[in-house]
Amino acid sequence: MLSTTFRRRPLRALAAALVAPAVLAVLTACGGTDAPTTADGKTVLRYQGQTGQVTPFELADNLGYFTKISFQWEGDTTSGPANIQAAATKQVEFGSAFNGAVVKLAAGGAPVQAVLSSYGSDAKSFTGYFVRDDSPITSARDLIGKKVGVNTLGAHHEFVTREWLHQQGLSEAEIKQVQLIVVPPVNTEEALRSGQIDVGALNSVYRETAVGRGGLHPLFTDTGIFGEFDYGTYVFRKDYIAQNPEAVKDFVQGTARATRWLQLTPRDEVVAKFTEIINKRGRNENLKLLDYWRSLGIPVPGAVIADKEIQIWIDWLERNGELPKGKIIAKDLFTNKDNPYANGTYQPTSGPTGEVVAAK
Repeated sequence: MLSTTFRRRPLRALAAALVAPAVLAVLTACGGTDAPTTADGKTVLRYQGQTGQVTPFELADNLGYFTKISFQWEGDTTSGPANIQAAATKQVEFGSAFNGAVVKLAAGGAPVQAVLSSYGSDAKSFTGYFVRDDSPITSARDLIGKKVGVNTLGAHHEFVTREWLHQQGLSEAEIKQVQLIVVPPVNTEEALRSGQIDVGALNSVYRETAVGRGGLHPLFTDTGIFGEFDYGTYVFRKDYIAQNPEAVKDFVQGTARATRWLQLTPRDEVVAKFTEIINKRGRNENLKLLDYWRSLGIPVPGAVIADKEIQIWIDWLERNGELPKGKIIAKDLFTNKDNPYANGTYQPTSGPTGEVVAAK
């Protein structure tokens, strides 16, 4: 029989041992395929969080949008690719990452399926690729042989950079001459100002504080390339979906409704709610990040996934020679069947409880 104590977790952000909630009930038979449940019968979903931030599903949990699932925090993720890799290897039940990383994971044989958009870019929340005001770099061609600082390889910053270079007319051989350097977001501004890199990808608090200090401007932005766009998704393993369809359905409907809540609720109310949630979970987190919260960045009501949001990165990988043409079909990688804003339960203009509101 499995112990009710958490297993030791090789997650970088875990600084102390975690104690299992008293209500957590383990599998009733060792080696069974059923997911663990709480004493009141809710399916337990293990997940990785984001320090100092509140995810839509954590918000949904606080708002009471779930009836069949409960959550078990397994520490904080270091990156999107690492998060979905943890889901694929059964360290957690689901993860979120940039769609290009999801495509690459699936192409590598991981049996995952996207069920809901998780983040995007809009006029308030976007990534800018900044240069110094005294930089001679003014075009894509100027980046040949130069260094671009990104938070991790194989994710949003890399894909968007290479897509911009492609759209600006650089050949694949020329694009390969642009050096992508991994720089932690907290160090990107300093690396850019000191000349260690020539371009730095900045978003959220890092973008706003850097711009506030002056001397930098964006060479390009992700919204400048694609407009408002959903960039990432939540994925589950296909075997988990098959074995626990009601749990996944509850996750999707509740998280979609929380996303809609975020899309319609004034910023001050959102920040107040996030502050309440972070304080309640007691992880000794810095609340200053909330000062820079502007939006979730998802422009589509209820985080419904569109085919184009997957296909564009399939095309990119095929063009780049990293994916055989036709190996991955976009429609096979995602489903909207459990999303109430896609399956007819709610109209796209509905609010989080089904009430009709003005489109936003």
